[in-house]
Amino acid sequence: MTGEAHQVGALPWRRRFSGALEVMLVTSRETRRWVVPKGWPMPGKSDPEAAAIEAWEEAGVKGLIAPAPIGGFSYGKKLKDGSVRPCRVKLYPLEVTTDRPDWPEAGQRERRWLSPREAARRVAEPELARLLRRFDPA
Repeated sequence: MTGEAHQVGALPWRRRFSGALEVMLVTSRETRRWVVPKGWPMPGKSDPEAAAIEAWEEAGVKGLIAPAPIGGFSYGKKLKDGSVRPCRVKLYPLEVTTDRPDWPEAGQRERRWLSPREAARRVAEPELARLLRRFDPA
């Protein structure tokens, strides 16, 4: 296969009582890097629906998913055989309404609420960092 594989991702966000904007990052299972919840498109689901499912499975959050992406970013997905597959992720904001302490991948990932600027400093992908720094759901 040539070119980048297509993935979908969610950017969980909330506003604190103070009005401060926060986004959630999770650690990847293998490398423990800070990332957004993301995965492959799902048969019978729209890309935003699939992104919302990934947010629940990987981060334990549910909410209102935006119908359109805020942009995209590229990264290299490390496969089980050690090879790296280039992927392009379409990123959909998810306004969090439910944040559960128990979720499908709770034992495999860490999650953290951060300011968009702090989140941008923690991710490895420059395009994702740019999206985080510019994110404003207002």
